Amino acid sequence: MLITAAFIVLLSVFNGFEGLVKSLYSSFYPSLRIGPEMGKIIQVSPQQLEKLNSLKSIRAWSTVIEEKALVQNGDIQTIVHIKGVDENYPKVTDVAQKLIRGKFSTGDADTAGIILGAGIENALAVDVERTAFPLTLYLFRRGININVIDPYQAFAADNVYASGTFFIQQDIDNKYAITNIGFMRRMMNLKDDEYGSIEIGLNEDVNPDKVKSELKTIFPKGYLIETRFEQNRSLYSVMQLEKWAIYGILTLMLIVAAFTMIGALTMLVLEKQKDIQVLKSMGANRGLIHKIFLSEGFLLAGIGAVSGILLGGLICWAQVKFKLIKIQGGTFLIDYYPIKIIPTDFLLVGVTVTIIALIASWFPSKKAALQPIELKS
Repeated sequence: MLITAAFIVLLSVFNGFEGLVKSLYSSFYPSLRIGPEMGKIIQVSPQQLEKLNSLKSIRAWSTVIEEKALVQNGDIQTIVHIKGVDENYPKVTDVAQKLIRGKFSTGDADTAGIILGAGIENALAVDVERTAFPLTLYLFRRGININVIDPYQAFAADNVYASGTFFIQQDIDNKYAITNIGFMRRMMNLKDDEYGSIEIGLNEDVNPDKVKSELKTIFPKGYLIETRFEQNRSLYSVMQLEKWAIYGILTLMLIVAAFTMIGALTMLVLEKQKDIQVLKSMGANRGLIHKIFLSEGFLLAGIGAVSGILLGGLICWAQVKFKLIKIQGGTFLIDYYPIKIIPTDFLLVGVTVTIIALIASWFPSKKAALQPIELKS
């Protein structure tokens, strides 16, 4: 009962954290992304953009140019991944809703605004709501070799004004900053039809894989089209591995707990030797004796499993309703352990308990079935 309840609770807590992490990443990463198969730049014709507009399943799309840059605030500097985005970007992602300071203003090609991740803001020791001084941004000029005598010729430098700070997830907040695409194009000397990627937001209940197949007809060879899962393949793979690791550890605990049931059934067989022999003398065959003790094992396991599932479900409901167990420290996005109940987890736990109960009951019941008929002691 206790192991089954732990099964339900731990899997539900893990599902809650998994859902929370996915929601955070979905705030920044688009449903679909069209990028270059090789290199950093794609060329997109007006005809391709028109065909993109014709797809009913697409809510909005945004053209993006992304590059590493050096951002300097006085004597303090840090490396960032800077994204130049167009006016549709807030419709594709939820970054604009994740601002904790300032406003989502990227400026224009000549006077650029920059929205910083919370980690970058902290690294630069800047307060976007109080500073009146611009930051200096350095970017490599595209197609220009580094001159050993004057290496600064390979850089384009300009001032940018911090306008806002977003807070999503540590990996994102410490890595990204956002400005406008016109500024990035001017700094990197890109043509009007050159982009880093196209980020796409889909309507609700639309299958990304189906839209991906449609996009391959518009963007054939040379383009890489990725779903949100494929953009964060390593993250999702690690989360799946962690869940199966938890399942494996709990299954081992359940196997250890099953030895108690094996011991109980074995003792029952020893206590009921006379009864077994009486039944056999009355015509009961080995199959019937085997079935009786196997049913006993399933009864024990069934009572424990059903009680454990009910107990685990009750604990999960109480955590969702009353948020009983808090996360200590106060530095996380939420202050309580998240819970997400998935019906398939209950089915998985039930099947696991059934299989282990069958194995644990088999050997004692087999031993009972093989008892010889000896009415005299």
